[in-house]
Amino acid sequence: MPELQGKVALITGAARGQGRAHAERLAAEGASIIALDLCGPLPASVKYRSATTDDLDETVRLVEKLGGRVLPVVADVRDFDGMKSSVDVAVEELGGLDIVIANAGIAVVSEWDRITPKAFRDTVDTNLIGAWNTVMVGAPHLQKRSGGSIVLVSSAAGVRVQPFMVDYVASKYAVTGMAKAFAAELAKDNIRVNSIHPTGVNTDMATNPSVQEIFAAAIERNPRPASLFTNMLAVDLLEPSDITDTVLHLVSERARFVTGHAMTVDAGITLH
Repeated sequence: MPELQGKVALITGAARGQGRAHAERLAAEGASIIALDLCGPLPASVKYRSATTDDLDETVRLVEKLGGRVLPVVADVRDFDGMKSSVDVAVEELGGLDIVIANAGIAVVSEWDRITPKAFRDTVDTNLIGAWNTVMVGAPHLQKRSGGSIVLVSSAAGVRVQPFMVDYVASKYAVTGMAKAFAAELAKDNIRVNSIHPTGVNTDMATNPSVQEIFAAAIERNPRPASLFTNMLAVDLLEPSDITDTVLHLVSERARFVTGHAMTVDAGITLH
């Protein structure tokens, strides 16, 4: 019997990368998927390409190829009202909600004195407010099911500082604390809330040449913090499926007593 048979999962940022990997794996384990993504322009400060409706369609195709049921939703995690109305409709169609994965996020790479106030705000709005909106939209549906699991995707940068992305670090540290705060209050409803903390993952966010050029220039001007990017295990980037393995564990019955935990999937980058 698949581990998640009969469950329904909401996944944000599902058009590609980690979100797509989560959708595929959870569907393979029997879950129906609400695949939500912006599918539109990202803030100008983001140097990698935006996900498109074609990307979301590909996620749908891959989930359906596995025999899973999936409802695509185009919505902005920064827009609480718009997101809520869209998710509520999808949840009603699928008959409930059991799992929430707040995966949508952006990264703006910039030295501390070069980032603009708008870019800083854009990152916080997407990574922190977007995660809060996702919980606030999803948790009431989990309450109706008398329980469920929520996973907030933070980062290794939400456990141990990483340089040249002060906006990202600030947002991800906040997500780490927010997960624990939600875990404390939602435990009475048998809702578990955990955060996960990947090192660099092989997605557009990490591999885009423009992003790498900004890092290289910043390190050339200020090389000392570069050591903070070193994984202890001999791997430069993880694959999205590596993160999905941890997500599946946290939303499954195997982790039924795990809540308020900040779980690293980081090849040892946060060791100190």
